[in-house]
Amino acid sequence: MSRFHQEAELAARMERLGIHEADLEERFIAGSGPGGQKINKTSSCVALTHRPSGIEIQCQESRSQSTNRHLARERLCDRIEADRLAKKAEKARVRARKRYQKRRRSKGEKEAMLRQKRQRSEKKRFRGPVRRDE
Repeated sequence: MSRFHQEAELAARMERLGIHEADLEERFIAGSGPGGQKINKTSSCVALTHRPSGIEIQCQESRSQSTNRHLARERLCDRIEADRLAKKAEKARVRARKRYQKRRRSKGEKEAMLRQKRQRSEKKRFRGPVRRDE
């Protein structure tokens, strides 16, 4: 896949997610870790901040700054998609929980619950201060 095609695909994905270049704050920092003089002298590490969501991504996967810029944007898209899916799943879970709480008990469940309550009340009735019959 050509570099131009990858960039166009990423731009379309960002547009779909509502991520605009104006909302991104991009910083270039000197890398760290193994790599010696080359990694320490060049600012190839990309720190990307999406202002509306506050998400910050750092990418130092490659020695190339342009590759890291592309990868950072891809990771930002991945992260925003994951956050949106998590929120959607949470809403669905809350809806399902409310639906479950509001449902009526079956006849058997209700009888079992009442039987258990009666047994518990019998047990509790015998609790209390000890009385001496004199």
